[in-house]
Amino acid sequence: MFVIAYASFLILSSICTALHYLVFTKKPKSTPIENALFLAFQRRYLTAYCLALMGDWLQGPYLYKLYHHYGFLEPQIAVLYVCGYAATVLAATVTPLLVDRIGRKKMCIAFTIAYTVCCLTKLSTNYGLLIVGRILGGISTALLFTVYEAWYVHEHIETNDFPKEWLSDTFTKASLANGAIGVGAGILTTFVAEWCNFGSVAPFVLAIPFLIASGIYVHMHWTENWGAAKTKFKPICLEGLKQIVLDRKVLLIGLVQSLFESVVYIFVFLWTPVLLPARPPLGIVFATFMVASMIGGVLYSLLGLQRWPVRQTLTAVMCVATVALIGAVLFSSHPRLSFGMYLLLELCCGAYFPAMSQLRKSVLPEAHRDGVLNWFRVPLNLTASLVILLLHDTAGGAPQIFGVCAGLMAGGVALMLIYSSLSDKDEVLDDSSEDN
Repeated sequence: MFVIAYASFLILSSICTALHYLVFTKKPKSTPIENALFLAFQRRYLTAYCLALMGDWLQGPYLYKLYHHYGFLEPQIAVLYVCGYAATVLAATVTPLLVDRIGRKKMCIAFTIAYTVCCLTKLSTNYGLLIVGRILGGISTALLFTVYEAWYVHEHIETNDFPKEWLSDTFTKASLANGAIGVGAGILTTFVAEWCNFGSVAPFVLAIPFLIASGIYVHMHWTENWGAAKTKFKPICLEGLKQIVLDRKVLLIGLVQSLFESVVYIFVFLWTPVLLPARPPLGIVFATFMVASMIGGVLYSLLGLQRWPVRQTLTAVMCVATVALIGAVLFSSHPRLSFGMYLLLELCCGAYFPAMSQLRKSVLPEAHRDGVLNWFRVPLNLTASLVILLLHDTAGGAPQIFGVCAGLMAGGVALMLIYSSLSDKDEVLDDSSEDN
């Protein structure tokens, strides 16, 4: 498994580089932004955000192995994961409102403090303290992927009055940095945990200076901003529910998202215990997953250049993911073959997220986007949590869980086919109206 992991990483990295070059040569060349004030502002954002991302990614590869090293049984580890998932969904629901009132800069600093404490709890073998750490980790994850972006968008538009079209330049760079940092974090964790023989807790200790550096940088270089003070939780939820009830497309897209991403959450829990018997370098395995995901994103870009409809691409991606999960069932007792299925699933994830993001933009009303997404975070996390808690210690074990995941993904495919059928009917009606 050692050789397979390193060879896969090198081969997929080469493929990813070649595909990135292909996309670069095929994309229409846009005029680079040369505004010095904007570029300086963009650097301030990306510096703090990338430091925070590194602190986050460093904690991914060895989390399960650390709990296993401390002697906890799989049911206990499952509870720890579920606590983190539950904290994430609760925090994601209330975070936008708290951030608007407390201030986005303050909440970014609060994120770095909470995540640092989360890392420090990993030094303890006390189960109760580890649960607290997982809760803090779940809250921190919700903050990371909402607060930094919210601060940037407000500063970009409201404070600096830069063109909205320049937002995509920053988020494209942030997305590329996210993938590269994930790969780098995997390599770095392997270095400190295995090459230096510091053990599974070392990556969590290493994450702390990155988080502290992000907090200090935000404190020194960012200005404070707030959202609408009169925003209320109840109207947001009610309007979101109204959109779901009245628009079948919104309902279908939300259900597809819940099914696919619940499978991803389950996979995050399951991949380590399946591969552990082969004693792989977990950090390199994690880095290879990230490269596979990046390849999926590049392939999606290539399909976009060929003008493939997003809904057809998404349906195809979910069909391939279903095949990968069926393979994971069949090869669950063979870590090396399972690794191949996991890479295929990660490739699908890399294509899924930009495709789903684009589809949401075309379907969800922007004014009610947060309210709609809040509703679908509930079935997403509930599904993942129930599957992990109820099936992890059954006689079927990993094959049974992956079988459930394959069923969930197949259900997502069916919903996408229904969505495509509705979209085709709407297009026919629109064409008829234009003819009349």
